[in-house]
Amino acid sequence: MDIHKVEAGLFKLDGGAMFGVVPKTLWQKKYPCDSNNLCTWNMRCLLVEEGDRLVLIDTGLGDKQSDKFFSYYEPHGEDSLLGSIQKLGYTPNDITDVVLTHLHFDHCGGAVKREGDKLVPTFANATYWSHEDHWAWATNPNPRERASFLSENILPIQESGQLQFLKGDEILQLFEGFRFRLANGHTDKQLIPELDYKGQTLVYMADLLPSHVHIPTAWVMAYDTRPLLTMEEKPAFLQEAAEKEFILLLEHDNMAEACTVMQTEKGVRLKETFPISSVK
Repeated sequence: MDIHKVEAGLFKLDGGAMFGVVPKTLWQKKYPCDSNNLCTWNMRCLLVEEGDRLVLIDTGLGDKQSDKFFSYYEPHGEDSLLGSIQKLGYTPNDITDVVLTHLHFDHCGGAVKREGDKLVPTFANATYWSHEDHWAWATNPNPRERASFLSENILPIQESGQLQFLKGDEILQLFEGFRFRLANGHTDKQLIPELDYKGQTLVYMADLLPSHVHIPTAWVMAYDTRPLLTMEEKPAFLQEAAEKEFILLLEHDNMAEACTVMQTEKGVRLKETFPISSVK
């Protein structure tokens, strides 16, 4: 198995929303914001090569939304989803599978593109994977998440016939060495990919852990639909990650690509951060 980071660009979100009940006097010391209280976040996808499979995890914002929509999130940076894939020597048609950890627009927007007056899957030869229950949750959205689940990002995948579902509550597997945990605090049935990689366990954290700054239990996003559940799921996972020395791959962190954690007197805390390219 080989892995490659796929940078899909940067965007901005309100610091208060990203750090929830944590006061700005605390979080701004660890994660900077601009004069409008907006913090810069990454959209760091992952490409996994295994045999004849080329699996893309998440797809960033995409580029098909309106200027008004993008004005809220200020996408910027030199990187793009397709540009990063091409830099790795691949084309969109080479992707065999697209795993969508969840269907919030910053994770699945690039899964669909405009082709003339139509919306079609960006990856024509890929099977798209979502959890069956999460798909139902996203296509019949609750009032809190309605603005994050955009039908133009979601329905064309199903209409194309390329959508497949992962089902159930047990640990799910795409293929040997590539499995999923489920997390329900941020949104229902979020997929957390876990990889067996060269004798190590790598976990793509999606929005269970948006950044290394979110490691303490109380540092939970206001975006989470069930923050108290996140405050159970996250420390339980991090305790296991510390004990088993997991490597955590960070999707949104603009300061660190990957990290490890360790047990301390104050609970699980950051051990070190490092680039994904150093994971060997």
